[in-house]
Amino acid sequence: MNSDVGNKKELSLSKVLSPKHIWALVVGIVLVGDFMGWNFGIAKGGTLGVLIACWVMGIMYLSLGLINTEMATVIPEAGGQYSMAKYFMGPLASFNIGLMLVFQYIMLEAADALVVGQMLKIISPDINPIPFIILSLLFLTFINYRGVHGTLTLNFFITAISIITLVILFVSVFFFHGNGSLLNLKHISTGLPFGFIGIIGALQFGLWFYLGLEGGALAANECRSSSRSLPVGTVVGFMTLLIAGTVTWFLTTGLMNTSDLATSTYPLFDAAKLTGMSFVINALFIGTLFSCLASANGCINDASRAWYSMSKDTLIPDVFSALHPKYKTPYRAIIFMLPIALVFGFAGVLDQIVTFSIISAILVYIFTAYMIIKFRKMYPLGRLKRSYISPLHPFPAIIVLGLCILALFGIYFGYWKNLLGGILFYFIASIWFVKRRYKFVDKKIFIQKSWKRPDGY
Repeated sequence: MNSDVGNKKELSLSKVLSPKHIWALVVGIVLVGDFMGWNFGIAKGGTLGVLIACWVMGIMYLSLGLINTEMATVIPEAGGQYSMAKYFMGPLASFNIGLMLVFQYIMLEAADALVVGQMLKIISPDINPIPFIILSLLFLTFINYRGVHGTLTLNFFITAISIITLVILFVSVFFFHGNGSLLNLKHISTGLPFGFIGIIGALQFGLWFYLGLEGGALAANECRSSSRSLPVGTVVGFMTLLIAGTVTWFLTTGLMNTSDLATSTYPLFDAAKLTGMSFVINALFIGTLFSCLASANGCINDASRAWYSMSKDTLIPDVFSALHPKYKTPYRAIIFMLPIALVFGFAGVLDQIVTFSIISAILVYIFTAYMIIKFRKMYPLGRLKRSYISPLHPFPAIIVLGLCILALFGIYFGYWKNLLGGILFYFIASIWFVKRRYKFVDKKIFIQKSWKRPDGY
């Protein structure tokens, strides 16, 4: 035990990441949302409702990115929104937010595994996808174990390949077909069959174009310059995702019948099959698989950082707070995430897993919007040095809060049991923490002594 304590004091996470790696983390986790999931919103709001949801939620995520960047570049340690809660809200809130982050990314990783299995069935119905899924997650876990630089460098390349396959579909539809464009532009939209209420119902699926974007803040303490890498990587990543999401909507709605698109498990691949071009079909098959792997890879990274941070602060047993002496990664937290993801991946249903991930994410966003308001009150401009200042405060926080409440309202329409079950789960977890775990929290190490205390607190 003493050697572990000494090890934790001597070692720290490696500062090796650049804007390229933050881009690879945020886009890699999220891009899979273009390849599957978003289209289920068509049943709620029609094709136009989903497009509006994509743009509206884009405004929310841009606001969230501005908020996260200001706080993440100030906080003196890793952990993203978890560490923000630690410094601005206290142990109970930080425990809940840490748990929400872990389940958000674990559930998303499980969903990626399910889609990989379904994609492999396309090659041959006789293929047993389970060994391939296990080997893929083992490989990605091993890469994460070996170091964050290698992890996110791999994510950069496989994410870039996935984007290239989307470009291939776009170019082929317009320029490599004898009859001109394959898009049925006259019927590209079904309008708003359920009006404004349909847009609200589609908001939860609009989230799917960006879900996980905020995870870049979890890598703040592994950046060579967090004040540069986080805002550059996040903003460029956001623009990449907004363009990719719009292009995805344009291509799929122009190629596919609305009823088929609304129920497709992998809409971009199904759209590629309608071109009749084998090269395009094969490219989108690879793109779909790579997007799932990039997402799972980033999820392992983010979930393990949240779990490591909670353990380091004694909110959970400190066995997970050890860093590898050579690779400087939270290797025990990384290994611990693997069986959990596999259990959810093989025991769950895709839409149920995705919904719990979304609910967890929205709750984190609500807390984050509240935290920036409290942060500005605790540390007004000039009271604490900032590397980046979020503009137009408090409007970004108001936008995030308002749209998150609308998204929860939309989830209630179709998944009210999941919504109530998720809230109940975190409520029970809070009771457990207060009754059973809080007494073990070491207040002396919870907040760094060098942290500047606010006036009046």
